[in-house]
Amino acid sequence: MKKLYCIGCGCKIQTTDKDKIGYTPISTLEKNHEMGDIYCQRCFRLRHYNDIQDVYLSDDDFLRFLHDVGESNALIVNVIDIFDFNGSVIPGLSRFVANNDILLVGNKKDILPKSVKDFKVTQWLLERAHEEGLRPKDIVLTSAQNRQTIKELIQKIDLLRKGRDVYVVGVTNVGKSTLINAIIQEITGNKNVITTSRFPGTTLDKIEIPLEDGHYLFDTPGVIHRHQMAHYLSKKDLMYVNPKKEIKPKTYQLNKGQTIFMAGLARFDFIEGNKQGFTIFVENTLPLHRTKLEGADGFYKKHLGKLLNPPKVDQLETFPNLIKHEFDIIDKTDIVFAGLGWIRIKEKARIAAWAPEGVSVILRKAIV
Repeated sequence: MKKLYCIGCGCKIQTTDKDKIGYTPISTLEKNHEMGDIYCQRCFRLRHYNDIQDVYLSDDDFLRFLHDVGESNALIVNVIDIFDFNGSVIPGLSRFVANNDILLVGNKKDILPKSVKDFKVTQWLLERAHEEGLRPKDIVLTSAQNRQTIKELIQKIDLLRKGRDVYVVGVTNVGKSTLINAIIQEITGNKNVITTSRFPGTTLDKIEIPLEDGHYLFDTPGVIHRHQMAHYLSKKDLMYVNPKKEIKPKTYQLNKGQTIFMAGLARFDFIEGNKQGFTIFVENTLPLHRTKLEGADGFYKKHLGKLLNPPKVDQLETFPNLIKHEFDIIDKTDIVFAGLGWIRIKEKARIAAWAPEGVSVILRKAIV
């Protein structure tokens, strides 16, 4: 069969992997290819339902795409997950955006406890962005799922783009496509939104959404971030690292020599210090198990994949070993397990945090 290309985004049509660019069900292909007008599933759903589906690029493809973004004159809207900043940072983004302006959008604000004030989150995001070499023009907190502050976000984009195109970028699982869908719905109402590019033979790796002044909002595929906790889980278990509701913190009074397992995904050891309360901020249904530090290694080996799941038994061959990170805490501090949550420590303590190899563990000033 000859090579076929989507007339919406220009991507090569394929029928084998629904998570990759150009996917079209073979039944649809057989029905429509004689007519010549073939849309990939992603463009079809945007055209007919105003619905954007996220698809994934390889690291190399995404780097190539970022080079193209850097050569444009545009506003870059970088969507990150407030709950997982480290896991949602695009490595080296500051180098690729060149002189383009950046608007940082912190998504999923609705899952943070109501006690967490917006100004503290905004300040914290700004500090983290500066550490990554990013100098955003502004920061907007939103919830794409609940459509919080979507109008305000649209106004901010329109103000900052100054008549230019807009590129929306983000790693997988940050809610980027949900956010764009909310923007489309807010802007267009019941109008049909169609993809406008027609470049057969050229993989564009993006969808163009027309704006009123002749410029475009470009939706870009998500890059898979190898440091995301979600990368090591099945789709069914993503619920444990992608909270959908406000987190309800849990506080444990621990003596030194006690351990808490967060399912089989992470571990927290209280090594030395006075008895105190440790507050855990994770998805509400994630199983937590308290045990003695002395027997924690054996407990993990015995129960991993069963009592301590996820990961489940059939995932153990590919699930990384937990790596130990030891810290001396002297003041009120959050210890963050990237992509999973954090634990607030209020008093002086020596602790150890264990996370899958490749998943970062960091300290930050407590935000609650």
